[in-house]
Amino acid sequence: MNDKSLKEKTARGLMWGSIGNGAQLILGVLFGIFLARLLSPADYGMVGVLQVFIMIANTIQDSGFRTALANRKEVRHEDYNAVFWFNVGTAAILYLILFFLAPLITAFYQKSDFSADHDLSALTPLSRFCFLGIVTASLGTAHYAYLFRTLQVKQKAIITITSLTVSNLIGISMAFMGFSYWGLATQGVVFTVCNTILFWHFSKWRPTLPVSFKPLKEMFGFSSKLLATSICNCINGNILAVMLGRFYSVGNVGIYNQANKWTYMGSNLIQSTVLEVAQPVLRDVADDRERHKRVFRKMLRFTSFLSFPALFGLAFVARELIVITVTEKWIESVPLMQILCICAFTYPIQALCMNLVITKERSDLIFWNTLAFGAIQLAAVFFTYPYGIFTMVCIFGGINILWLGVWFFFVYREIRLRLHEILFDMAPFAAIAAGAIFITSLATSWLSDIYLLFGLKIIITALVYTGITWLSGSKTFRECAEFLLKKVKRN
Repeated sequence: MNDKSLKEKTARGLMWGSIGNGAQLILGVLFGIFLARLLSPADYGMVGVLQVFIMIANTIQDSGFRTALANRKEVRHEDYNAVFWFNVGTAAILYLILFFLAPLITAFYQKSDFSADHDLSALTPLSRFCFLGIVTASLGTAHYAYLFRTLQVKQKAIITITSLTVSNLIGISMAFMGFSYWGLATQGVVFTVCNTILFWHFSKWRPTLPVSFKPLKEMFGFSSKLLATSICNCINGNILAVMLGRFYSVGNVGIYNQANKWTYMGSNLIQSTVLEVAQPVLRDVADDRERHKRVFRKMLRFTSFLSFPALFGLAFVARELIVITVTEKWIESVPLMQILCICAFTYPIQALCMNLVITKERSDLIFWNTLAFGAIQLAAVFFTYPYGIFTMVCIFGGINILWLGVWFFFVYREIRLRLHEILFDMAPFAAIAAGAIFITSLATSWLSDIYLLFGLKIIITALVYTGITWLSGSKTFRECAEFLLKKVKRN
């Protein structure tokens, strides 16, 4: 594939990824507002403490084979077929295990202050219901890999938007009728069901019998390290919620999850947009180091161009956003959300670095890196929990920022991209975003009306950031603008 066709392929994927993830963000915000107004922090906490078990089980049933399929140079029907039947069988076994472990999960949290906020007798049936999503998700894993590998980003956008709409409408209806946390649980299960049905609809591939698991042996060396890495990532991403549920209360879990939800929506919008195309495109140029380096740097600049203004800006409007959307009963989540947002710029960049390493088939580096990162995070959170939630979150975020240095070291080892080159690509966008927020803060300091303040913060910051980026002659900004203008003229 030549540079022109690769550029067009990447741009088209990024455009549809932006549309799909932008719509996902808007829907998530709108439906999240309704749910947060109807439910209490304790309701969110009931479902929140189960997420780590669901995520780890989903990771095990996937076992890294979905990524392995996407990374193979040639994929046959037998490869997809082996992965599909393995995923389904593993998910069924995991559900049975978790079904019988549900009372032990309840007992774990009953030993803390968690029980002071809520009747935990419902946690056992609630967890058994939530775990059904593991089985339904397994039925669509191979089909997702097919869509991902063939860069069907438009179809994936339609799937996500449809699934979000249907599942959230059901969740809100149940919450309105007084089903509280059961509405949240049903929302999650319905989302996976809709996803799976639509994966089957848009994918041309179908499973068959009999099945040969021989292809799994060929992929296992690569996928097994990704599996271990993903489990570590699940633990790393949910360790704060687990610690809060164990040592604090269900209300604290809900407050943290509310802050983390808004942060996740912001960072995931960027991360998903970039990663929809990052691995397939980087894989196509992996045999040419200079071209690999050039493509990676362009993606790094684009990621930074989006990440810094979006996440710094989200921290800037956190108070107004929380009060306007979900009311002051969630005001305690504001300082946590601000810290999480400021540090969340690392997530898309870490994910981009990880995907580059994956294209070099060095899943072992990712595993050991993630394991060390998780061990440090776990130790830090464990030793800081007596000092309060805010301290825990600050330390957690600080470690994420510092660990970027480790990822950059691995990038250097693979494509010889030096630290000063990385900083040259990232730092201007961070500085412009911070400067735009500072200017906006001065310009709006006299305002007291929270609605006007919220709107003007967003508009002025966006205009200042765009203006400075344009005046500075940013190549990334110019390429994005040219691509969008070309699409408008075509339509």
